[in-house]
Amino acid sequence: MRPKLHFWYEFASTYSYLAALRIEALAKERNMDIAWRPFLLGPIFKAQGWDTSPFNVFPAKGAYMWRDIERLCDAQGLKFRRPEPFPQSSLMAARIALTPEVTPKRPEFSRRVYLVHFAEAARIDDEAVLRGIVESLGLDADTALTQARSDAVKLGLRQATDEAMRLKLFGAPSFVTPKGEVFWGNDRLEMALDWALQED
Repeated sequence: MRPKLHFWYEFASTYSYLAALRIEALAKERNMDIAWRPFLLGPIFKAQGWDTSPFNVFPAKGAYMWRDIERLCDAQGLKFRRPEPFPQSSLMAARIALTPEVTPKRPEFSRRVYLVHFAEAARIDDEAVLRGIVESLGLDADTALTQARSDAVKLGLRQATDEAMRLKLFGAPSFVTPKGEVFWGNDRLEMALDWALQED
């Protein structure tokens, strides 16, 4: 079996945008697989006493992040437009990503959500935007949205977020190797891939 790295990401996360757009190419170079694991940071932040992103809680940190994202997007050849407001609810996007309809195309769905959000500044809490992304993949948007509202998918997302908390993940993107080594941040992606490769 090929080594697999678990990629934990939050759709409202700026640095997850950068990781999502490059992780598959880097994994392919190493003959590895990626498990795409959407989850919600909101409950994790709330457990730390924050009711919003730490980039909002700490203004200097937020100002640095926005400039950093501009530089990194430029280096990566990605467009960037700051979404307003920030962060936006990623609940429905995450649920859709976990539906049976979308799961076979979860990586591409996720990349397209990131692109419309951070390259076009579209709202990811707008169901019309999400519907358009699902349809652009040749999938049935009505089916996906119905499934996203089901108890099974809601439970699946809660369980994913609970698992992230058990793993002591505190931000996104995070990467977890088969043996449980945790790496946090877009700038640790290559190290995470190489670590997973050497575990094999």
